[in-house]
Amino acid sequence: MYDFIIIGAAQAGLSMAYQLKKQNRNFVILDKENEIGASWLNRWDSLKLFTPTEFNHLEGLDFPAPKGHYPSKYEVANYFKAYVNHFNFPVELETLVKKIDKQDGVFRLTTNQGEFYCKNLIIGTGPFHIPYTPAFSKKIDHSILQLHSNYYKNTEQLKPGCTLVVGGGDSGYQILDEISASTSNQVYFSGDTSVKTLPQEILGKTLWWWFTKFGYLSFSKNSWLGKKISQGKQPVIGTDVKEILARKNVLPVGHCLDAEENIITTEDQEINNLSNIVWATGYRPNFNWIKGLELDKDNYPVHNRGISNMKGLFFIGLPWLHTRGSATLGGIKKDAAFLAEHIQQHIPKLKVENEAVLETH
Repeated sequence: MYDFIIIGAAQAGLSMAYQLKKQNRNFVILDKENEIGASWLNRWDSLKLFTPTEFNHLEGLDFPAPKGHYPSKYEVANYFKAYVNHFNFPVELETLVKKIDKQDGVFRLTTNQGEFYCKNLIIGTGPFHIPYTPAFSKKIDHSILQLHSNYYKNTEQLKPGCTLVVGGGDSGYQILDEISASTSNQVYFSGDTSVKTLPQEILGKTLWWWFTKFGYLSFSKNSWLGKKISQGKQPVIGTDVKEILARKNVLPVGHCLDAEENIITTEDQEINNLSNIVWATGYRPNFNWIKGLELDKDNYPVHNRGISNMKGLFFIGLPWLHTRGSATLGGIKKDAAFLAEHIQQHIPKLKVENEAVLETH
């Protein structure tokens, strides 16, 4: 019987592990992957953070890179590994939680490694659960290679010929940039071409310095400004959208409407010469594996700053858990500290032998 179980060993779960160890709680972290940092390593090879080093520090151990540096996915993964080793967190890898139910005040976690039990449970699996592609993608001929951005690594995966990139967010534009720069073939783009873009630096200061100075990352999702920001279109950061769309081999075609075998119908034209489609179309949440959990209209858990309606069940790492900063590597520690204070005040500590005090630096 654990006092706490944390599901997920990325920034959300590790931030809570720091706080629980600081309180000398009896806990374990479960993660479905075979190594720490895999959630980042599984993404495309050229991925870099939008936030520079000074905004990427988890509590207790700074990110090991110079100020102003924008880390790669490999550096993030290595940082997580170092973080786990530094604080000696108990982690069970290759442990997929399939179902959670609660009886008599105890959570039972059914996993591929057997059952785990705890009095309190923290879900830190993040928002990226089920890669989404439109239903008509199933009608597309198998001769056309289809990849969701979740599985896209680099241009070497693509077949020779023309490519369609679908999705006008940060991922879509970064992938469009990489593919169109690597080939002379036609690259079609289906997505919002009127999206606002923001540079990574303004007047010699990083964008995130300005965000912090003017409180952009600190507005609560329940405040007037927080609601305006969260409900509005999110800008693309650090990518020159106009330059990419102006390339000779890039052709915007409007939104995708339908497909039939090798013909893709868009707002502007029908495309019939594709070899590849990359779907940068986001994800859908999946919390159906938690029995009795109340969900909102977007299928995310109903909660108050991570405190769910189910006693002893907490969430961290969700988009806009409390502020825009909740989704950032460096901002998540504020949510973790809030939950830790709630836990300290409201949840008695189980008796644990051989308690070790957390060393902070």
